[in-house]
Amino acid sequence: MKSHQSENYRAAAVAGHFYPADPEQLSDLLQRLLKQAPDTAAVPIKALIAPHAGFIYSGPVAASIYRQIEVQASAIHRVVLLGPSHHVGFHGVAMSSADSFRTPLGNIAIDKQALHAIERLPQVVVLDQAHAQEHSLEVQLPFLQTILPDFKLAPLVVGDCAPEAVAEVLERLWGGPETLIVISSDLSHFHSYDEARARDQRTSRAILDLQPQHIDYGDACGRNPVNGLLLAARKHGLVPELVDLRNSGDTAGSKDRVVGYGAYRFLDHV
Repeated sequence: MKSHQSENYRAAAVAGHFYPADPEQLSDLLQRLLKQAPDTAAVPIKALIAPHAGFIYSGPVAASIYRQIEVQASAIHRVVLLGPSHHVGFHGVAMSSADSFRTPLGNIAIDKQALHAIERLPQVVVLDQAHAQEHSLEVQLPFLQTILPDFKLAPLVVGDCAPEAVAEVLERLWGGPETLIVISSDLSHFHSYDEARARDQRTSRAILDLQPQHIDYGDACGRNPVNGLLLAARKHGLVPELVDLRNSGDTAGSKDRVVGYGAYRFLDHV
């Protein structure tokens, strides 16, 4: 019998919790969410910000931005995905040593060439513990697998890291039309409905004005990767646009203590 070496993959950690573990149920849910999202004009999107809660809560908002990239899906072959660390404290930006990331929809190959381009940066580390249980990256993957026919992934968990250091990583991986940058972040957490709406509106204005200095940790759990993107977007002349801004009180939860969700697209200046 032929022997098989064990695959080096990062297993899904929140399937069955944040989204269905059954592939058919997951695919059906994604199709429903995307079908309900508003249609969009054909515009080239270089980067996006999407929320990362359970699909019942943030799925409609995430679908609103992922629907936007359908028109360019065949041109995208690399996704640079950054999200905050919720479980492991560390300094810098964490790569994974895995060869692929697994979801119920299958495996996504890691873009080793992309990771090689950043591995010598002083803020970049290999830290599998930061990836093992992290949902901020994982919940984006089923959407990407549904929309994009052929892509590799550069997954990066961002710890305590200055916006300039995140922007430097993005600069190394910027690429052309084949590269999509995805930033995973929710907005405010556990305020009353009205307070959250006011706070998220202020954060949204800071994003649209490319003003990272006005976004703090209480405004967005993914503050560090978001602010790094804002610096990079300013340098490259990207035009940010709001696609959707809601909270868990609008989607599936109580209005007593809500979590904010925003979806943003960053357009190439053409």
